[in-house]
Amino acid sequence: MHPQALGLAARLRLGRIVRHRNETTPTEVGKESRNAVFCCIAPDPPPDPHDSYYPQWTFAITRAGPAGCVGIPEIGYRDRRDRLEEWAMAGMPPTLNQFIRARQQDYPDAIGEFSEVMNAIALGGKLISREINLAGLVDATGYTGRTNVQGEEVAKLDEWSNDLLVDLLGETKCVCVMGSEEVEGPIVPPESASNGRYAVLFDPVDGSSNIDIAAPVGTIFSIQRRVTNSGAGHLEDLLQPGKNQAAAGYILYGSSTMFVYTTGQGVHAFTLDPTMGEFHLTTEDLRFPEKSNVYSTNEGNAGTWREPDLQWVDWIKQDDPGTGRPYSARYIGALVADFHRILLKGGIFAYPGNTARPDGKLRLLYECSPMAFIAEQAGGAATNGTRRILDIEPSGLHQRTPYYIGTAREVELIGRFHGSEGPG
Repeated sequence: MHPQALGLAARLRLGRIVRHRNETTPTEVGKESRNAVFCCIAPDPPPDPHDSYYPQWTFAITRAGPAGCVGIPEIGYRDRRDRLEEWAMAGMPPTLNQFIRARQQDYPDAIGEFSEVMNAIALGGKLISREINLAGLVDATGYTGRTNVQGEEVAKLDEWSNDLLVDLLGETKCVCVMGSEEVEGPIVPPESASNGRYAVLFDPVDGSSNIDIAAPVGTIFSIQRRVTNSGAGHLEDLLQPGKNQAAAGYILYGSSTMFVYTTGQGVHAFTLDPTMGEFHLTTEDLRFPEKSNVYSTNEGNAGTWREPDLQWVDWIKQDDPGTGRPYSARYIGALVADFHRILLKGGIFAYPGNTARPDGKLRLLYECSPMAFIAEQAGGAATNGTRRILDIEPSGLHQRTPYYIGTAREVELIGRFHGSEGPG
C-alpha cells in the first residue's frame, strides 16, 4: 500500500504518539508498546534492497484504530543510525538533538526536561511539515467552519496542528501548562504530566491563510520556566513578560523546513533533511545584517493607521539615494516568513495599531514576545513603537500589541516617529 493511501496524520485525532529516537533498535520494528505499534512501510515501487540509503516511511500506528496513522519520511532504523555515525565521522553538522544536548552540559542542574520539550516541538514540526507538503492530497486545505477565540476562521491545519502539539508536549511530562493561540484558556496536561518545570505557549500555524496557495507558513513557540511551585500549572505560569523566556523559536515551512531558536545565547538555525527526518545545524549564531532598506508591512491598512506610522511609511518611500531611500517593500503575509527574510537580509517588519484596533492585531505571547527574544539575540530590536516588547507585562493570554521588529537601526528610526522628534 502506498503511504499516501493511509491518509497520514490528517485523519487522526491524536491520542498518544511514540516519538522517533535515534537509539531505537531494529528489533523494535513492529513491536507493540504501551502507546503504539511501530511498522515500516517501504515506498511504492519498492527500492533496491541493496540500497541502504533509500528513504522508508516509518509510522506509529496508535490505538485510535485503523485510521490512526502518522508518518514522516525516515530511513530504516539500522541504516539511519549508521548514516548518523557516518555523518559525524565526516564532520557533518550536528542534529538539533545533538546540539541541544551538547549545551545541556553547561548547566549542572539540567535533568533533560528542556531537551524533551524541544524534541517534542521538533517532532511536531516534522509532522506538520509533512502534512503541509501533502495538503492538497490529504484534505488539509480549507476551513473547519468554526471561528477561534480571536474571531478568526479556523483552518483545518490549525486545528490538527494544535491537537498534535498539545498531545506531544503533554506526553513529555515536562510541561505543567500550555497556551495556544487557538484555545481561549490555559491547557493543563493530564495529572501525571502536570508537575513539569515548563510552561509552553505556541501559535500552531502562523499565516494559515497561506496554506491553500502553497505559500510559506510557520509555527511559533515560547518556553517559560514555571513560577508556581508544583502540581498543575496555572495562568500565572503563562502570563510572564518576554524577558523571562527560557527559550523561543519558530519553524518555517517553505522551500525547506527550518527550525530556528534561542535560549538567550545566540540564535541557531537548523534545516530539515526529509530523507533522515532530522534537523541539521546550518547556521550558528545568526545576526541581522548591519544595513538594509527593506520594509515589510500590510500597507493596505494605511487608511486607518495613526499619524506616526503614516509619516514613517511616507518618509521611507521618498527618493533620497543618500539615505538609502526609497526602501523596497516585501510582504508575505505570515509573520514567521516575513521575519525570517528580515533576519537573513535585514530590514523591518511592522504591524501598527490603527483606529479600529489601537492595540494592533498580533498576539503578545504567541507571536510578538518569542520573535522579540530571537531578534534581540540576533542583534536586532522589537518594540510597540515606544516600549520594548520583552518588558511588557501581559494581562491576558490573547493580549495584542502594535509591533515593530527588525534591525536595531530601523526599529530605533520608527521609535523616533512615535516620539517627540522625527528623523530629520
